[in-house]
Amino acid sequence: MALKPRIGLALAGGGPLGAVWEIGALCALAEAVPALDFTTLDGYVGVSAGSFIAAGLANGMTPRQLCTSFIENDGPRADLIRPDLFFRPALREYTRRLLAAPGLALQAGWDLAVRRRPVLAAAERLGRALPAGLFSSTALQARLARVFSAPGRSNDFRRLQRRLVLVATDLDSGTAAPFGLPGWDHVPISQAVAASAALPGLFPPEPIDGRWYVDGALKKTLHASVLLEQGLDLLLCLNPLVPFEAGARGPHRVMGGAGVRIPQLVEGGLPLVLSQTFRSLIHSRLELGLKGYADSHPGTDIVLFEPDPHDPEMFLANTFGYSQRRLLAEHAYRQTRAELRSRRGGLATTLGRHGLALDEAVLDDPQRTLLRHHRNVGTRAGRTLQRLDEVLSDLQRALEARSARS
Repeated sequence: MALKPRIGLALAGGGPLGAVWEIGALCALAEAVPALDFTTLDGYVGVSAGSFIAAGLANGMTPRQLCTSFIENDGPRADLIRPDLFFRPALREYTRRLLAAPGLALQAGWDLAVRRRPVLAAAERLGRALPAGLFSSTALQARLARVFSAPGRSNDFRRLQRRLVLVATDLDSGTAAPFGLPGWDHVPISQAVAASAALPGLFPPEPIDGRWYVDGALKKTLHASVLLEQGLDLLLCLNPLVPFEAGARGPHRVMGGAGVRIPQLVEGGLPLVLSQTFRSLIHSRLELGLKGYADSHPGTDIVLFEPDPHDPEMFLANTFGYSQRRLLAEHAYRQTRAELRSRRGGLATTLGRHGLALDEAVLDDPQRTLLRHHRNVGTRAGRTLQRLDEVLSDLQRALEARSARS
């Protein structure tokens, strides 16, 4: 009798809308591979926003349940996670810094007037009065603790039936903190989520056991090695942030009936330049990491899912906004279904090695949507052209693979 394949899931970060994209993509994957139960995998690792999704899955919440609770804000009231929980002002941090400001100002004045120190040195001292983050995670932690403490779930890593690792970064040493591994599993899951997602500037560092922790993505993009070391057969990876490939036309999107076109990213100003820079840095680390994983664990099939790099919806979306979360979740769901169709030949082979199969009828069903209010049947001609494009994509990948071997 064949052994059951060991399957793991690695989720990268990307802000709140990165979590929205991952939920939409996971819903599409769960439908397309019916034998793949995302609540019973052999291991989960989450970084930043991905830590919230990983913790929910490891606690038995299906991708659809996460969608209902986080995106639609519907279903059982005990599971609802409202967007405003992420953006509560860090009043305690503001107060602490404000109380320290007069003393810091006196010290800066003394440095300038008496000690004759440079202006920059005095300004550095005054900088200590600035809050270390704008928003508090206290309310979010309390809500997550309640969600993870519902019957059949746990807010304690040690009580979970499956390995869950949520990675943060130790602010004072720059080292990774793998909450959930032995020696790190005494921390409540809800607090580990807050530490892993504490993006500097937005959230103050999270204090745990006398140390301060920030976003896990500062160290690595996926941190998948903590799962690969368990001897996985298949590792599924989701990364919501990719650099945009503008080409000659640049990003274009229709918003509110009006087209927005930016021929070159530089014309979008500092926000688009910084976004592209951040995405490129994150993705270059991911590519290096995946190459290293392939070399160090050749017996593990690693399958990565990402947004289309030519897709302006993901690039132009406000990564930390919520007003478009329903539209983006639906978009992620449909885009992932389209990717599955375009990669179905190669994916069928990879999944087949582990007893999994794509549901062709589900993939080719044009009426499937993520959210109830979306219905887009499409025409027969459009579906025929789409299927032709998928076949040509499979052929191109096969030719490229053959060319690489020769």
